[in-house]
Amino acid sequence: MNFRNGKKRANLRDVAREARVSVATVSRVLNSPDKVRPDTRARVENKILELNFVPSAAARAVNSGRSKILGALIPTLDSDIFAQTIDAMERRLADFGLSLIVATTGDDRVIEERKAQELLNIGVEGLVLSGITHSEDLHDRIARTGVPAIAISFFDPGHHLPTIGYDNREAALSACAHLLELGHERIAFVHGPVDHNDRTRARLQGVLDLAHQFTLKCQIAELSIAGGSMATAEILAEEPLPDAILCASDVQAFGVLFELHRAGVEVPRDISVMGIHDLPGAETVAPRLSTVSLPTQEMGRKAAEALAAWVEDDRRPEPISLPTEIIVRESTRERR
Repeated sequence: MNFRNGKKRANLRDVAREARVSVATVSRVLNSPDKVRPDTRARVENKILELNFVPSAAARAVNSGRSKILGALIPTLDSDIFAQTIDAMERRLADFGLSLIVATTGDDRVIEERKAQELLNIGVEGLVLSGITHSEDLHDRIARTGVPAIAISFFDPGHHLPTIGYDNREAALSACAHLLELGHERIAFVHGPVDHNDRTRARLQGVLDLAHQFTLKCQIAELSIAGGSMATAEILAEEPLPDAILCASDVQAFGVLFELHRAGVEVPRDISVMGIHDLPGAETVAPRLSTVSLPTQEMGRKAAEALAAWVEDDRRPEPISLPTEIIVRESTRERR
């Protein structure tokens, strides 16, 4: 039988027949090789190579009861905000022999619930959710299936899912406090929609907690460079101008810097600009961006370790709070 000419792909039974062993023995060689006699294991491995046999994920799931696949539901991969976390998570999961499938939701609860079901249908053994605000249907589905699930980018020790992340309110509050320490009295806060985004809501709350100390203008914008640019054009169209612009994300802050430069506004002489995240570009834009560093890569690694322990050893993780840090660069200065 020829398995190399594309007419037929070798399967588990083909390997077993050619190696003169049972299907169960081939399965053990693939999943628990230490439990197979060395001479038998070598014979099976040689036939696997000879027949160019590649076990499918579905076949592994049927034979072992394990898919070794986890799923992540995130709003988007269009920016480094989520890409950094996913990259760190995927790299760490590989150390545990686990793979990751990522599905984007656009912060739409209906889409998120549908994609969660699709991930469960293909046999994911665990789920990673972004934030803690999700549809009741999704929470019910997770409870019914019993699949391990954690929430990232948010810390809430009282939530029914383990949370691994940072205090978004505290991050924005510390950024705002930094601007107040510099003497700023009129601050514009650029942020994304809050309806389905608990991270943005928490950051807005952090700013509002200090709003009695300054004049505040809030500007809603898309989470993108273009969004920050358009928000800045609207801010500049009204008097009086702010003496500082704080953005809920570095991505928006990049757009703010570009639009201020286009308008002939000098940063930080005329207006200070600050972001939240500390994306790689924060050190390369001009002027370099003051921001709040969020431990996204560390969060990705911690989330991977926690979910792997839950899936592999049935050890439900405890909530993990990761610290944030103010990074002061050239885009902010003392008001004179």
